[in-house]
Order: sequence, then C-alpha cells, then structure tokens
Amino acid sequence: MRVLRSPTGPLDQTDPAERPITFKDLLTHRSGLTYADFHRGPIASAYVEALGGHIDSEVAPDDWIARLAALPLIDQPGAAFHYGHPTDLLGLLIARIEDAPLGDVLERRIFAPLGMKDTGFTVAKEKRGRRAGLYGFDEAGRLTALQTVPGGHALPERPEDMAYVSGGQGLWSTLDDFLAFARMFVEGGTVDGVRLLRPETLAMMASNCLTDSQRAKSEMLGMPLFATGHGFGMGVAVVTEPEKADPMRCGGGVGSVGWPGAYGGWWQADPNDTSVLIFLAHSMVALDQLAKGIGLGVWDAITQFQALASASPR
Repeated sequence: MRVLRSPTGPLDQTDPAERPITFKDLLTHRSGLTYADFHRGPIASAYVEALGGHIDSEVAPDDWIARLAALPLIDQPGAAFHYGHPTDLLGLLIARIEDAPLGDVLERRIFAPLGMKDTGFTVAKEKRGRRAGLYGFDEAGRLTALQTVPGGHALPERPEDMAYVSGGQGLWSTLDDFLAFARMFVEGGTVDGVRLLRPETLAMMASNCLTDSQRAKSEMLGMPLFATGHGFGMGVAVVTEPEKADPMRCGGGVGSVGWPGAYGGWWQADPNDTSVLIFLAHSMVALDQLAKGIGLGVWDAITQFQALASASPR
C-alpha cells in the first residue's frame, strides 16, 4: 500500500506504508482508509469513481476490494482514527472467510439466533409496506419525501441480484430487532440464553483502543470526536468520562457503548444499570444541509431523548 503525503494532495505523491493493515486497524478505523465524503482533495473523487455507492454499488465484491487496494491511504496504518470504509472491507473479508455472502453469514450467526426476523439488506416484498419513508429537506428547509438517497449512496430499490453489500451500512431493521442486538452489550454477550460473544471478546470490543494522542486528534466533518468523554473500541464508541461524554456519540456510565447513524438512528447500551436506549429516524440529509443547520433537529431530539431517559427511574 501507498500513503498520501497530504490528505488533500495529488494521488501520485505518496510514501510506502510502514506496515500492513491489520484486522484491529479495520475494527478501530485506524487503517488509513476513509470515506470520500470527508475529503475535498483528489482522493475524494478517486473513491467515488472506484467504489460506487456506499450502500448499493454495482462493483462486485472482489473487484471492490481490488479497487480499494489500488487507492492510496490517507494515513499510515495504525496512526490515527479515520472513519470510513474499513467496516465495509471487514464485511467482505468475513464473506471470504466464511465462503458465503455477508447477509447469509449475519443471518446464521447473529439474526437467527437472536430472533431478529426483520433485519437484512433487503426487505421481502410482502413486508415493504412497513418500511419507513426516506425524508430530507428542500431548498427552503421544508421536510420533503425523497426518492433517492442524498449523494447517490443507495438506489431507490436494491436489485435482487446485486452482489455487493456494505459491512458498514445498509441493513433494514426494526426497534425490536435492534433491541435484541443491543442487549448483548449489557448482558455479557448473552441474550435470552443465546450466547453470541464470550465475555472476554465483549470486554475487548467495549474497551477504548485509541491512544491519548489519537483521541485528541480524531475528527469527523471538522468536529472533535473523542477528545474528551469517549474513546473508540471495536466498532463502537466507549464512554470513558461520563461527565464529559457528548450524548451524540452515546452517554451512560463508564464502559457504555453506542454509535449514531447517518440516517438518524442512535443507540447506547449501559452495562452499569443494564439499560438500552434506542432512537430511530429515517432522514439522511446532505452535508451542505447539515452545514446550514438544516436537519439538525434529529440530533437535538436525540439529545433531549437521552436527557429524559437519564432522568427517568430505571
């Protein structure tokens, strides 16, 4: 792999990667991979041209991996937190390891054991009437139904024969199914007698993996992520200082975990009092709208929701 000398610099100005990317790098978003949406330099358009949509991509999985590998990293492996495509790559690697499509692996290993009957990358035709509509805002800031996802990350209807699936996004689910999943984090990896995670695996996932320097420098869209209050484990934010924790990541006591989603979904699981909080919305707004403050009502609602829940008796 090659590494850009500057995240905004030319794609041919690179240095060799100092070491290979590890699975832990991918799990903690320290691989040097990123999302095109977070950059303005040549790397942004290179990602879009090579990989297609984030959720629905016409690029076949093996080709997607090869194209990603041909792009330069924006940082040395293990050097810093950069949120992005590492989880997608993990999903495709899991599919290779299991020699089965990722959706089938998730169904066999997670959804079926936990009774998550309404979770998957597609929704059966007989259930499509239950899907939440997708909403955004028009130029005047008025709520409006959308036919396509902002940024072209997903198609209006996912083709039945599309091979690519995203390990980082794109699952349809319900409140009940999400609750079954989140309970793993407050019940020691076991839900209703079904064990999915060993206690030591869960403890590893829910422990901060970032160094103090990486926490201080981590950003998303120019905003600090883990400078105070939080760290990042394996796939989830982790509360380290409850009194400083921004509820947009997740709140709760030390060791609580969670993560917000681009469509307005949010959750946290607090093993200290075994509480789970879930807020689901379906309103992905474009970055230019967020920059103007349009669409931030969802995040304000999450903050109020968490405050009310924290004040209520468990």
